[in-house]
Amino acid sequence: MAETRQFDIAIVGAGIAGASLAVALSGEGLSIALIEAQPLDTAIFPTDCSLQNFDPRVSALTPRSRALLEQLGAWQSIVDYRYCAYHHMTVWDAQGTGEIEFDRAEVKLPELGHIVENRVITRALLARVEAAPDISLLHPVALSTCTRLSSSRMLLELEDGGALEADLLVAADGALSRVRTMMAFESREWDYGHHAIVATVEVARSHENTAWQRFLPTGPLALLPLPSEDGRHYCSIVWSLQEHLVDDLLALEDQSFCAALERAIEGRVGTVIGSTKRLAFPLRQRHAVDYVQPGVALVADAAHTIHPLAGQGINLGLQDIAVLAEEILAGHTRGVSPGQLELLRRYQRRRKGDNLLMMTAMDSFKRLFEQQSLPLRWLRNAGMRVVGQIQPLKQQLLRHAMGLE
Repeated sequence: MAETRQFDIAIVGAGIAGASLAVALSGEGLSIALIEAQPLDTAIFPTDCSLQNFDPRVSALTPRSRALLEQLGAWQSIVDYRYCAYHHMTVWDAQGTGEIEFDRAEVKLPELGHIVENRVITRALLARVEAAPDISLLHPVALSTCTRLSSSRMLLELEDGGALEADLLVAADGALSRVRTMMAFESREWDYGHHAIVATVEVARSHENTAWQRFLPTGPLALLPLPSEDGRHYCSIVWSLQEHLVDDLLALEDQSFCAALERAIEGRVGTVIGSTKRLAFPLRQRHAVDYVQPGVALVADAAHTIHPLAGQGINLGLQDIAVLAEEILAGHTRGVSPGQLELLRRYQRRRKGDNLLMMTAMDSFKRLFEQQSLPLRWLRNAGMRVVGQIQPLKQQLLRHAMGLE
């Protein structure tokens, strides 16, 4: 029987959240295991900007998230590959004249954020993981069981027959977290009744480093800017639709889909020339009642999932990582076990309220823009125009969305 390996911290899930936490904890005298069920992609990413060479899943990183990636030593790798800064946001209502615009000049910053392919962020973080002698990356190997041995000592058994013990088990294994299920964390969740369609599209006109979002009666549509090359322009789309509309849209031939997308976005970036294969996934809001137990912590999508209409999911997750790492390292300097419940509760107190506030706001926006009654539509459009005219309020909303306050 294989020897049980001993660690201070075991992190399940080597995606953006798990890899960033491992790197954030590295170099401080802690031993860390990072466990990933899926084979990690070692292929060389194509460097030319063409329709088929973009990852269909992208993240809109706020300045705060970028700062964390800089701190972790991962941002330069992203810069060396590719990303697209966005300077401007245009949001408008399909059922009226309500429109609001945000610009980098309003917050006196060089950009509002960055659109980065998810695989690029993950690869940059994993390069830091692989360079860290105190992180053991175990992949591809799935978690079989996890058991509490004592008040803050966890036993993890792996499907390859291996086993390890750790003072703290961190679930960074996504919205369908096995750790959350195994450890019987209670959560509150409900379906949005939407699916999100994601794809990369080529458009005729420059996106002008603008993130575009139109609220349609069937759900919000976002066009996010990607790098251009040789006069060719690309965007990533996130199109949230009521469930009964999704299959018909996915079944369209590319030309018909592009035409439907062009109509939906009102031709703001000209003709939609081409699209990659569309992917769709269901949208469900989920929030764990507690993020922590003795020796166990949930982070990012394992703790909370949110509607993608404002692109805040990854940013909330990275804020979880920053706070949990800060509490663990502060405890470590005092000789406190990383699995101590009071330490973990400090992480929960600092993050749960902010996450819940953002989740409530996004759910409220979704419900507001689904309303079809004429009075509500009029108030909605009037409200957007008023907010756009009150500069201090507009700046405060923008700074909060950017993670600056």
